[in-house]
Amino acid sequence: MDKIIIEGGNISLKGEVIIEGAKNAVLPLLAATILASKGKTLLKNVPILSDVYTMNHVVRGLNISVDFDEVKKEILVDATGDILDTAPYEFINKMRASIVVLGPILARNGYAKVSMPGGCTIGSRPIDLHLKGLEAMGAEIHQENGDITATAKRLKGAHFYMDFPSVGATQNLMMAATLAEGKTVIENAAREPEIVDLSLLLNKMGANIKGAGTETITIVGVDSLHGAEHGVVQDRIEAGTFMVAAAITSGDVLVKDAIWEHNRPLISKLKEMGVEVSEEDGGIRVKSHLKKLKPVTVKTMPHPGFPTDMQAQFTALMAMVKGESTMIETVFENRFQHLEEMRRMGLNIEILRDTAIIHGGGKLQGAPVMSTDLRASAALILAGMAVKGTTTVGKLNHLDRGYYQFHEKLAKLGAHIKRVSGE
Repeated sequence: MDKIIIEGGNISLKGEVIIEGAKNAVLPLLAATILASKGKTLLKNVPILSDVYTMNHVVRGLNISVDFDEVKKEILVDATGDILDTAPYEFINKMRASIVVLGPILARNGYAKVSMPGGCTIGSRPIDLHLKGLEAMGAEIHQENGDITATAKRLKGAHFYMDFPSVGATQNLMMAATLAEGKTVIENAAREPEIVDLSLLLNKMGANIKGAGTETITIVGVDSLHGAEHGVVQDRIEAGTFMVAAAITSGDVLVKDAIWEHNRPLISKLKEMGVEVSEEDGGIRVKSHLKKLKPVTVKTMPHPGFPTDMQAQFTALMAMVKGESTMIETVFENRFQHLEEMRRMGLNIEILRDTAIIHGGGKLQGAPVMSTDLRASAALILAGMAVKGTTTVGKLNHLDRGYYQFHEKLAKLGAHIKRVSGE
């Protein structure tokens, strides 16, 4: 198993960094290609990540042609033939996001069988809303032996209120509704930029979707969808991670092509801390003097609130800022595992249910730590750059799911970091 080794304490990141297409956008976009019974779909600006390879395998397993050109960062999908209705268990089991193929397969074939998904251990992330929404559209749902089966000769439009603005459920129901008979209205829908990106592709494919990015999405079903060309939106979480990297190292970094509006909640909290954040033609610039930063209180919320996917990285920054900071995690119930690892660095924290009180600015030092999930991996690496001594981060399979050449990009900005093969 590979490890990342950081010599920290004297690092000030400077320069420019290029971010990739969004992991959280490309996975549902790949699921959407299942719906195209005519023509081929070309996705551009695709990030080279292990999760993308996994989703490619899921789609291929449905008798669909998937060609990934890693050099051009493009995926060409041909779903024009007869597709299978059972998603391959060996790949569904690796990634929770793979559940979004349920709606497209059902809408296209009238029957779908998908195993309960796997993924990071950061909370239960139930799929009840996915299933309730499909049932509201006329599907018969059965769960048995770890499999979900859904049957509907043709889905019918429905008015569905979501108890929680789940991103995955919103995506699944949007895709299913594109081929449903009549109009579907999703209230209290997720509003993330990745939802908007999915609607852009689906509309290019011939769907009729309005309201993506708001609390109410309306979809008028059509008889069929066709292939289209689409560029994946930039990854706001990777952009945010490098913003925090600049802040935690008293750096000066231009995050190229980062979108201000997509990162507004993070930017607001960085500024409240005392970090300088400015919008430039080429992206977003972050300047920081760590010793001058102030503690803050943050509460994660569905978009447009502070993203749970930036919680771990931001708590690493909180740990370096003198004073008492508070992080309240409202989205996932088991997402403070990285802070337990940071105790090995000397971090003084109190964790009570969904709240972490971080007594920052102490004399932390490098230590061997293990990543527990995707964003925790990045957080531990950021912390390793800020503390004195050597930090070794293990279990990089999590990191590779969401960051491309992460340590190389940090090294180009001036980090003393390398990746080595472990025993």
